[in-house]
Amino acid sequence: MLKVKRYQFSSILGWSVTRYDTFTGCKRMYFYQYYAKFDPDYPREKIDGLKNLTSIPMEIGNIVHDTVSTVLRRLLKSNEEIDQQRFKAFVETMTAENCKNKNFFEVYYSERESVESPDILPAINECLATFLDSARFRWIKDKAISSKHDWLIEPPGYGEARIDAMKVYCKVDFLFVVDGRIIILDWKTGKRAEEKHGKQLLGYTTWAAHHLNASAADIDAIIAYLRPSYEELELSASDSDLKDFAMQIRAETEEMYSFCSDLQENMPQGKESFPMTSRLGFCKYCNFKELCDRV
Repeated sequence: MLKVKRYQFSSILGWSVTRYDTFTGCKRMYFYQYYAKFDPDYPREKIDGLKNLTSIPMEIGNIVHDTVSTVLRRLLKSNEEIDQQRFKAFVETMTAENCKNKNFFEVYYSERESVESPDILPAINECLATFLDSARFRWIKDKAISSKHDWLIEPPGYGEARIDAMKVYCKVDFLFVVDGRIIILDWKTGKRAEEKHGKQLLGYTTWAAHHLNASAADIDAIIAYLRPSYEELELSASDSDLKDFAMQIRAETEEMYSFCSDLQENMPQGKESFPMTSRLGFCKYCNFKELCDRV
């Protein structure tokens, strides 16, 4: 069975696509997202409550990911056809529970009165039907199943790895080996974004190369889009590509380091050093917008 490396805890910040995107999008949002306990104006419980708001698109993605992982884990035990009635009931129950137990951005900011299961279930079912009907899923059942002892499905932790001795987080959805090749699959329920998602694929490839002591030439990283129809974005990187990526990650990490007052302990400079974005359209979808009182 494939094994991933473990690391002792360290306080120093770790790069991820999401972290750096937040950093470049709005420094104040970045402060609230990653340094809530240092805020002098609002209690941490307030900021954490806003940070934990979900949204309709996010919850569609969460439920689809969880269901796909459940389907893949089921394949480890049985390759029998899925009972469609039980599957439908399982998805409906999960969706209802998530709608009941989670706080939605759209409700908190009074964009709508509530989010109920019927509001998001059609999109979830659309994505899952696309997944189950895809040639990729048939290939997994017919071809990849032979190496199921080497499957990594949503591996535990946050996808920690090291790039050029720097801490990074690149959590994969699904990794397996077929005919000596390492395959990484990541499911998306949103729009195709080649630049951002290509960067994610480089991160996944680097993660796999690091943990499995593999060459980039042995790894195929694939993003599978489930809406509006199935399509894939695939990356087959070279070792040179990974070296260039490592240089990029070092530069981006050092940008974020420069906003720390204590680098090793990941303590930020004062909140005033994290300015609000000038792109007010960005604020419209920010969980923390009420703290800035700009929208």
